[in-house]
Amino acid sequence: MVDSGAATGSLFEAHAPRPLADRLRPAILSDVVGQDHLLGDNGPIARLVKAGSLVSMILWGPPGTGKTTIARLLAEQSGLRFAMLSAIFSGVADLRKIFDEAHAARAAGQGTLLFVDEIHRFNRAQQDGFLPHVEDGTIILIGATTENPSFELNAPLLSRCQVFVLNRLDDVALEKLLARAEEETGIALPVTEDGRAAMRAMADGDGRYLLNMAEALY
Repeated sequence: MVDSGAATGSLFEAHAPRPLADRLRPAILSDVVGQDHLLGDNGPIARLVKAGSLVSMILWGPPGTGKTTIARLLAEQSGLRFAMLSAIFSGVADLRKIFDEAHAARAAGQGTLLFVDEIHRFNRAQQDGFLPHVEDGTIILIGATTENPSFELNAPLLSRCQVFVLNRLDDVALEKLLARAEEETGIALPVTEDGRAAMRAMADGDGRYLLNMAEALY
């Protein structure tokens, strides 16, 4: 039996307006800007995907540099279920539910990539809770943090993950985002070259913030 309310909600949601930053989310890893040292042809993450040997990892970098997007694309390109938690809003019950679902999916032949945003916010006991599920392959864990993982994450968890450092977006990467915004909207940004430079400077390496500024100008 179909829940007509849910179906209607999904229909309206599909046509709901989406923020510019969301509309411009890359569809493939090579579209992610500013992280060629990780995602380029010879980058370590790109090599893991090509080899079909994705491992648990920690993505360490400033806000707006693509951590969530990279995790989603890794799941898609590796054929894994994507599950996501925020360490700010999640507790033990949420973790237990995720692990139970991942075990059930594994029994059905489906792997799970679990993305944990702000993973450093979990306490030591919560971080330890990931260990058996990472060790037995129930989940591929990708944790995102803006803090130095060497100081904020348990040594046992770090020893089971590779740490990759994301760069703050430089002027070239930020300008690519502005060009994509203009292509998506079909409208040139109503600012001078000096204005574009000022926007890039104000963004301070944060692509999401830059696109939010751009959207406010349209």
